[in-house]
Amino acid sequence: MPPRILKIPAEPAALLPERFQAWFAARGWAPREHQLALLEKAREDASALLIAPTGAGKTLAGFLPTLVELSAAPTSPAKSVVSTGRAVQRGSGLHTLYISPLKALAVDIARNLERPVAEMGLPIKIETRTGDTPVSRRQRQRRYPPDILLTTPEQLALLLSSDDAPFLFSSLKRIVLDELHALVTSKRGDLLSLGLARLWRLAPQMRAIGLSATVAEPESLARFLVPQPKEACSADIVIAGGAAPPQVEMLDTRERLPWAGHSARHALPEIYELIKANKTTLVFVNTRSQAEMLFQNLWSMNDDNLAIALHHGSLDVAQRRKVEDAMSAGKLRGVVCTSSLDLGVDWGDVDLVVNIGAPKGASRLMQRIGRANHRLDEASRAVLVPANRFEVLECRVAIDAIAENAQDTPPLRIGALDVLAQHVLGCACGEPFFSEALYDEVRTAAPYADLTRQDFDDVVDFVASGGYALKTYERFARIKQDKEGRWRVANPKVRQSYRMNVGTIVEDDMLKVRLVRSRGGGQGKAGGATGVIARGGRLLGEIEEAFIEGLSPGDTFVFSGEVVRYETLVEDQVYVSRAHDKDPKVPSYMGGKFPLSTYLAERVRRLLDDVRAWKALPEQVRDWLSLQKDVSRVPAVRELLVESFPRANKHYIVCYPFEGRLAHQTLGMLLTRRLERARARPLGFVANEYAVAIWALGDMSFMIRNGRLDLNALFDPDMLGDDLEAWLAESALMKRTFRNCAIISGLIARRHTGEEKSRRQVLFSTDLVYDVLRKHQADHVLLRAARADAATGLLDLRRLGDMLARIQGRITHRELDHVSPLAVPVMLEIGRESVYGEAGDELLAEAADELVKEAMG
Repeated sequence: MPPRILKIPAEPAALLPERFQAWFAARGWAPREHQLALLEKAREDASALLIAPTGAGKTLAGFLPTLVELSAAPTSPAKSVVSTGRAVQRGSGLHTLYISPLKALAVDIARNLERPVAEMGLPIKIETRTGDTPVSRRQRQRRYPPDILLTTPEQLALLLSSDDAPFLFSSLKRIVLDELHALVTSKRGDLLSLGLARLWRLAPQMRAIGLSATVAEPESLARFLVPQPKEACSADIVIAGGAAPPQVEMLDTRERLPWAGHSARHALPEIYELIKANKTTLVFVNTRSQAEMLFQNLWSMNDDNLAIALHHGSLDVAQRRKVEDAMSAGKLRGVVCTSSLDLGVDWGDVDLVVNIGAPKGASRLMQRIGRANHRLDEASRAVLVPANRFEVLECRVAIDAIAENAQDTPPLRIGALDVLAQHVLGCACGEPFFSEALYDEVRTAAPYADLTRQDFDDVVDFVASGGYALKTYERFARIKQDKEGRWRVANPKVRQSYRMNVGTIVEDDMLKVRLVRSRGGGQGKAGGATGVIARGGRLLGEIEEAFIEGLSPGDTFVFSGEVVRYETLVEDQVYVSRAHDKDPKVPSYMGGKFPLSTYLAERVRRLLDDVRAWKALPEQVRDWLSLQKDVSRVPAVRELLVESFPRANKHYIVCYPFEGRLAHQTLGMLLTRRLERARARPLGFVANEYAVAIWALGDMSFMIRNGRLDLNALFDPDMLGDDLEAWLAESALMKRTFRNCAIISGLIARRHTGEEKSRRQVLFSTDLVYDVLRKHQADHVLLRAARADAATGLLDLRRLGDMLARIQGRITHRELDHVSPLAVPVMLEIGRESVYGEAGDELLAEAADELVKEAMG
């Protein structure tokens, strides 16, 4: 059944009680059409998806039906229970569940929601439940739930795994899913969808409201909100209008624009001037490492003592809350932040958003721009700061896409089997289940609507025994059947392990960072001074173990916005002291790098192919592309340009697919294997978002010229067959993907009572299981899950396959006698270590100058 897209609401007086109308009027507001439309949907007892830009009052719209219903309900004691004949049920219990992808967002919504509740004198109790909520409060919430509970997908999974879940959720009337577009693109969305499927069974009266930014396919997103029958159906869609178009421009720097690099250090003075010229500015970067480095650089030039803060997910929760509160109160001039602030936290009056580096996707950029001016009728202002010349192209097409309101959100996921395994175990932790009933329930979740019975039975068998190859190991038997055929947890330890490991986010091992007094007493590097370190100290946040492993006592690094000296590591606590080193290291973090979207990649290729469109580019970039045109060729939109040239006693080929770093890394690996068979003697490859470079001892230009190397055969799509399988069999990437699936599925538990497995223990456990399964059960459910992840994640096989099909018969070769201007950025990736700070930039600049001179002949 197709969704009904509603745009014309009823009259306010018919939908809003008098005290609500008075509250709006007292603020000089009027309820917006989409807010009234959701009230109308609630009156019709229908689920709905609201598509609205930031500043449109999405959150208030989502909660209005709940506030109106609770304001009209007769008050009753919160602890009352009534008999239903067979069981006990709450007289007034949990009414509305709000799910947020971010802890900060849940806390912020609670703060903002309590204001109208208090001002209207509504008898409504609102509470949050996140990983930071004290255990005592969580226990109380299960016994005496509030009217509205604001939480995360992981906490919902935990609540559903308790044996009192039917008691807790029996009164649930509504669930509000905020930033739904962000939730459904990951395994967290799969976990949430399975939670929804369980809630529909426990509380059939529950209706859902989804709140989302503009997406490419709203009908697909609307399926997430209603139980899926045999034929797909969707919730009604409400589309908000009337938003002022954003004002987005690109910084045309006065400085020399780098050919490569991601720091945007060249534009630091101009970024600082933007912060200085505006009341409040959010400065977005793509990684936590960049956030630390940029904040440190801005602070070092902050002669005006502007209030500039730092916010990212590895900082201690207390520090993040402090920044959030100061931002809401208008006390900060600027905040350097990552995707931890991508989503809808209300920052009050933000005048400007500055995005450092390439946006990677039009929809992601639009989300960030929406942080400025949380008001629908005022234009959000944003400045994009490209860090290199290729990023200028990406910024340009992103600005054009936003002007056209074009979207590049990915399609709805197919539910992952490792997440399903975690959910099956969670269900058994709560109450015993029959396979047939759970299969029917799981298929009501949109990502699992097409799940086959075979896949489901394989998952249940995996949770029950580990699968055929692992049946002899008793520790992998986590559920067992009783006499009636119902599945239940094998023992209480399984239930405890599930609750300690629930969730789908797998991060590197994290260590707590505490600030203490130096035992060295000097400035700069302590040189490993000895002495007693006082335990305790202020908690700054968490840092990945892999980074600390590379440090020696006395080394300095940037963390939490200041330079600190590494003193010692005791258990999971890193003790640091303040330092004043001018060349500190910057921690690197797993994840955080977003791939270039397929949509923006296509627009970049079109921009390159249209010489007239170059007029919109900065002069430095126009000159760069014109030089490329003279020296070699600028690739056409459907064409793959392959250049070959000698350099420093080696021979290179560089190709330009423009399909993102992940697909390019896979392509580079597969091409290298083929070149080995062709006896080109390849030595290695590098990849960036736009190109792949391979170098070899063999003269590949000569081989192409004489027909010994056929480029059409080299780039034939059949490389995704045997070549791919042979590589995957030995690939460390595949082992890492499998490791994540093993952790998510619960096969390998990271956390146990009183201890947490070290990174080495997890590596050993999962690598051992991986080798056993590959040898004895190649079709094991976890191997299938890992291959599916690889196809869409680390290896991006689907995108690579589309590219190989696109370029068939359209490969153009240019034999050159030196590096081309377009090749310089990817060539600078060769041999580059993860060096940060001024030294790294200087090394890169020196190498760039040398290559640029060569490229310009």
